[in-house]
Amino acid sequence: MPAWPDQPWIIELNTWTWLSGLRSRYGDRITLDSVPGHVWDELSRSGADGVWLMGVWQRSKLARSISLCDAAIVGECQALLPDFSPEDISGSPYAIADYFVDPHLGGSEGLAEARRQLASRGLCLLLDFVPNHVAPDHPWIEKHPEYFVRGDHDDQQREPNAFFRVGESVIARGRDPYFPPWPDTAQLNAFDPELRAAALDTASSIAGQCDGVRCDMAMLLINPIFSQTWAGRAGMAPATEYWRDLIARVHQTHPGFIFVAEAYWDLEWELLQQGFDYCYDKRLYDRLVQANAEGLREHLAGPVEYQRRLIRFLENHDEPRAATVFPPQRNRVAAVALMTLPGAKFLHEGQFTGSKIRSSVHLGRCPEEPPDEDLRSFYQSLVEIVRTADLRDGTWQLCQQLGWSDNQSCHHLISWCWQVVGRKYLVVLNLSEWSCQGQIIPPWNDLSGHDWELHNLLPWQDFGRRGGGELSAVGIHVELSPQAFHFLELVPGKRSSKE
Repeated sequence: MPAWPDQPWIIELNTWTWLSGLRSRYGDRITLDSVPGHVWDELSRSGADGVWLMGVWQRSKLARSISLCDAAIVGECQALLPDFSPEDISGSPYAIADYFVDPHLGGSEGLAEARRQLASRGLCLLLDFVPNHVAPDHPWIEKHPEYFVRGDHDDQQREPNAFFRVGESVIARGRDPYFPPWPDTAQLNAFDPELRAAALDTASSIAGQCDGVRCDMAMLLINPIFSQTWAGRAGMAPATEYWRDLIARVHQTHPGFIFVAEAYWDLEWELLQQGFDYCYDKRLYDRLVQANAEGLREHLAGPVEYQRRLIRFLENHDEPRAATVFPPQRNRVAAVALMTLPGAKFLHEGQFTGSKIRSSVHLGRCPEEPPDEDLRSFYQSLVEIVRTADLRDGTWQLCQQLGWSDNQSCHHLISWCWQVVGRKYLVVLNLSEWSCQGQIIPPWNDLSGHDWELHNLLPWQDFGRRGGGELSAVGIHVELSPQAFHFLELVPGKRSSKE
């Protein structure tokens, strides 16, 4: 099997709707073991290092019936599909009935074949692990009620949306402390030692079927967070952390296996210290949405070692489509930021072609959309340039930008640079709605003594020649129109006789 590179690029596919789309396109009952070879080829040509097959585990019949009775979910699905029928609701992939691949998708044999197809093309496979909760008809409900956060008869009577009864047990529904309980889930007790052992067995089983996991709502399992959320219902906090123990044990038998944390509330650093390889970078996403150059600069000022362990994204199944959030030109600026920053990347199915429909996770199919060919072409060029430049193997640094006493529009600019085995690259972004000017000061100390050819790579444009002494002294003057960027390569020319 291929090994993950440092800072991988990973494409997220909603497995259920992706296969549904292939069936509509080819007229066959396609499962994971019968995906046409050219479809896998297309994924390998995307520039990605791996594929996240989101939602392969067995869906819950009970969770699906809960979704069908939820007017908000049904209304959302009807709005997405004019020809909607109840059969289109598949149930949430995060209400897992058991950690077996759903037969509708091809079962365990189908997943094994998909992994082989990906591996033969040099692609790794990422799957889901949902540690906080399971579906209310998971086998543990009856066999091991001690694995769950429980209440009593009075709790169920007082909060019927937060607790449900199974036989003699009253079990809490899964929750994030800042939102109502999820009605199609049962809350696991992360403090129970037997649950922790069972979770390790589950994670170890998953590790035998793929190359990494994306851990849903990972921060909910941190001891202080779990204590606060369940306020005494879970018992005493263990002496050790859930993630620190589980990740270390899995890595003993699967050393190349990666753990990706879905993380919020500024807990990324804590989760990285507990063993995660990568954590969601929601802060970067928010700063790009807000077009907040100062906030973005502050965020990127952290240690490079930390930046490299964040996983950046412009969209995923939990966020709106980038093409609906960003105006067309700023969408391109955000894409350049995403692809030229250090760190891993999540690239969502349809992101490169400008999809605007955000499908419900409860929905088993999604309407087709015509692709934005201009955006597709832009992404293809951007990915090819970044791949060819080998930025991941280079040294990344923020740049300083200076203005003048009567023009401080440089504060709306942000810039960074890469140095890769003698090659130099400079990225300058204007996220604002105004034209901005500034002097960009790269932090390189080896510019003097050469003339430098400046080439704008996307679109290609020759910016002419600059003397190294001039670049060292005053930097590079830029003037960017609203929501525009430069992606420059500095190529050394002849030695300068003036320096």
